[in-house]
Amino acid sequence: MKSLKHINKYFYKYRWRLGLGVVFVILSNIFGVYSVTYVRDAIDYLKEIPALKEANNDPHTRLLFYGGLIIGLAVISGFFLFLMRQTIIVMSRHIEYDLKNEIYEHYQKLDIGFYKRNNTGDIMNRISEDVSRVRMYIGPAIMYIINTAVTFSLTIFVMINIDLKLTIYVLIPLPVLAISIYYVSHTINKKSTQVQEKLSDITSHAQEAFSGIRVLKAYGREGHSISEFEKHSAAYQNRTLNLIKTESLFQPFMILLIGLSTIFTIYIGGMLVIENKGLTYGNIAEFIVYVNRLTWPIASLGWVTSLIQRAAASQTRINEFLQTAPAITNTDDQIYPIEGEIEFKNVSFTYPDSGITAIQNCSFKIEKGGSLAIIGKTGSGKSTIANLICRLYDPAEGEIMLDKQLISKHNLALLRKNIGYVPQEVFLFSDTISNNIAFGIENKDKKQIEQAAKNAAIFDNIAAFPEQFETIVGERGITLSGGQKQRISIARAIIKEPQILIFDDCLSAVDTETEEEILSNLKTVMKNKTTIIIGHRVSSVKNADHIIVMENGSIIEQGNHQELLAKQGNYFNLHKMQLLEEEKN
Repeated sequence: MKSLKHINKYFYKYRWRLGLGVVFVILSNIFGVYSVTYVRDAIDYLKEIPALKEANNDPHTRLLFYGGLIIGLAVISGFFLFLMRQTIIVMSRHIEYDLKNEIYEHYQKLDIGFYKRNNTGDIMNRISEDVSRVRMYIGPAIMYIINTAVTFSLTIFVMINIDLKLTIYVLIPLPVLAISIYYVSHTINKKSTQVQEKLSDITSHAQEAFSGIRVLKAYGREGHSISEFEKHSAAYQNRTLNLIKTESLFQPFMILLIGLSTIFTIYIGGMLVIENKGLTYGNIAEFIVYVNRLTWPIASLGWVTSLIQRAAASQTRINEFLQTAPAITNTDDQIYPIEGEIEFKNVSFTYPDSGITAIQNCSFKIEKGGSLAIIGKTGSGKSTIANLICRLYDPAEGEIMLDKQLISKHNLALLRKNIGYVPQEVFLFSDTISNNIAFGIENKDKKQIEQAAKNAAIFDNIAAFPEQFETIVGERGITLSGGQKQRISIARAIIKEPQILIFDDCLSAVDTETEEEILSNLKTVMKNKTTIIIGHRVSSVKNADHIIVMENGSIIEQGNHQELLAKQGNYFNLHKMQLLEEEKN
């Protein structure tokens, strides 16, 4: 139950609803218990019927009166039971809403490393399935716990006032039940955790299969994917059945103990009536009704226990993520204006999850409004520099200065608002083209969107679509070509009019002619903005103010286009090789 303490703040937030729910439970049970006294009176009254008939008195009127009272009190009790559900169950829905928002908001704050360590399916499962199980504790479990406590208190109080000895016999099975619940709870909790873990595996497998469906079909691996899904499903089924077996054995055991209470009531009560110890037949009937009133609360204990243990297991999983602190946070409350001067001072970085050293002892400077190009082979550390400037990671060694302030001192939200980033792996949302382009701005402006599309050389392609800018691109932009996705991503970055622009190998999927058109259009956009162009083609980077050539995480050459050609080093060889390829084509 320790993990469920996290929910207590929400109970306090909705304390008035919870308090009203408790009041309605008490009122419902008072009327319910009070109605049983008329069952006793009605049974005792039956003994008088032969005498009344001899005196020619009609017994039906009084019996109808008792029946009417019992039905009326039952209706009132049911009405308060309805109000109880309207307060406590509705409260649980409010808490479910708040908890999901809390988890989602926390997810947004976590760093990129968190998402590399955890599967998307598992992340989704904790905010959906796990929260749903926690809600079952907040709503039904809490409601039945309160109802059981009040029902027990009132019913046993009334039973003791009638006859203490008979009450003790009736309650004999309860300690056995309590001990059973204690030992079974641990097993249910353990099995619930295993079920949730396997459910996360299923979700992750399905999510990956649907996201990579084109690759799956291209390689003809549908059968293998189905087979793997069946294995996960079979494991989930086995774990779920083990949990259900534990719960199903528990329920009949509880019903047996309740049956023993009924037998004790009839036998012991009957003996007391025979011995004329102050009990009547009506009291025996009354006790049987009270035992039946306790039946559902006792029977629900197993179900409620299961709900609590499942919720505890799920909340433990939720807390694991909620207690994960983001590695990237604001270190200074002061707001520094961003103009765009960037300087790396002996920066080194190793990815914490893989242990791969991406860059080593890198130093360079970009003046405000200047342009830097980074060129090199795959895996040379180009994209890592872009990630560090966006502060998706912090450097392991050295300093990154932005406008002569440590980049870590700049407000994180303001920093990223002033960066237009086109990543190497383009991601488009399953939305319209216009909404994808306008993703980074608050107010959607049609002319602004169209101009950004023109600058990214994608306007004519969009205009050719039947729905034009309102075309739905599908999940991850599946309906578009690689070049079209890259150009929409470029439009999305430049529409923000940020102070810093980063193009991470974003022209790899377009031909040389389109590349020239995009770069020509971007000259106006890049004016007075600090620009970083990452690429593997010399044609993409040759017009930059400064170019650095990277290999194995280190800068091996730097200068402008002409200076690097004059050195006749790696850059010169790369340029020469690419010229030969163009001549062949």
